[in-house]
Amino acid sequence: MVARADFEHDDGADGAAVRFTGRLTLARLGDVPARLDELGPIATIDLSAIERIDTVGAWIVTRTVNEHGAKVIGASPEAHRLLEALREDKSEYAVHRDRRSPIERMLEQVGTATLAIWHELLGIVGFFGAMIIALGIQIRARRRLRWNAVVTRFQAVGVDALPIIGLMSFLIGIVIAQQGAVQLEQFGLEVFTINLVGRASLRELGLLMTAIMVAGRSGSAFAAQIGTMKLTEEVDAMRTIGVSPMEAIVLPRVAASTITMPLLGFYASICAIIGGGVFCWVGLEIPPLTYVQRLREIIPMHDFYIMLIKAPVFGILIGVTGCYEGMQVRQNAEEVGRRTTSAVVAAIFLVIVLDAFFAVFFSSLGWN
Repeated sequence: MVARADFEHDDGADGAAVRFTGRLTLARLGDVPARLDELGPIATIDLSAIERIDTVGAWIVTRTVNEHGAKVIGASPEAHRLLEALREDKSEYAVHRDRRSPIERMLEQVGTATLAIWHELLGIVGFFGAMIIALGIQIRARRRLRWNAVVTRFQAVGVDALPIIGLMSFLIGIVIAQQGAVQLEQFGLEVFTINLVGRASLRELGLLMTAIMVAGRSGSAFAAQIGTMKLTEEVDAMRTIGVSPMEAIVLPRVAASTITMPLLGFYASICAIIGGGVFCWVGLEIPPLTYVQRLREIIPMHDFYIMLIKAPVFGILIGVTGCYEGMQVRQNAEEVGRRTTSAVVAAIFLVIVLDAFFAVFFSSLGWN
């Protein structure tokens, strides 16, 4: 039977004398590292009785030597060779147990995440400023915006997204109507389901869900495309031949997302209203003509204006965030995936925060 790793220790004036036995290997270590940590100062480590040692076992011995200044005796040629190799390795592979309380570790993680978010926001704001400067230079130099690139992005951001956005909005309209009808039925006010669907779809949910879909679909595509161009040095090649990447890559994508967001938001709102109308017709037996007439009575025009104001802002935010994250790719293909994920998360987070700000702002203006 293969002997498990173990050790004996005798306390001395200068520290404990530890004598290892068995196989000091990864498969046979067991709880030896934890028991070693519980000992006090260690003066000597005797390896004469071990049957075999591997790199992990040698690392345990080296870590103990470094922590306590212990002296190793009785090492076989194999053990001596492994210990020398680890001693000459200058890499920082030491693992130290974090003895802080869970609250301290949690606060550190929160602080680190807060700083990372703050630096990310500063980077996005700086990138947006650089884009505005590039746009000003382009206008001042009377250069034409690359409309061919903009139209190509129209296809990717807008036209190709119509089916999924339409289907999603239609189903959301049905869900809003169904859930609203269930709650209003308790008071005999099912007819007010039309108010809920109409105003929520046009003012908030239609545009918000569209922005989330565009962030996940087009914002990630922007980050992945530009990140790949950074890895293949296409961006550097543009700078070499005198072409500004901000004008050739960033501005067309941001322009496309900015222009298409109001159109997509209105389209999504109409689809959600149609979905709610279908449920009201089938589930509540409200005729379509009555549904449309009620919508005309209860939806104020400022709801439409609010959607038109928010949509371009969301489009700019999604485009700038996706392009910024793509431009941050530096090292390898793995970073493209990380930056793509960051682009989606940051865009959705900022869209929701801005939507909350707009809700409070327009309510303070009396546009309720």
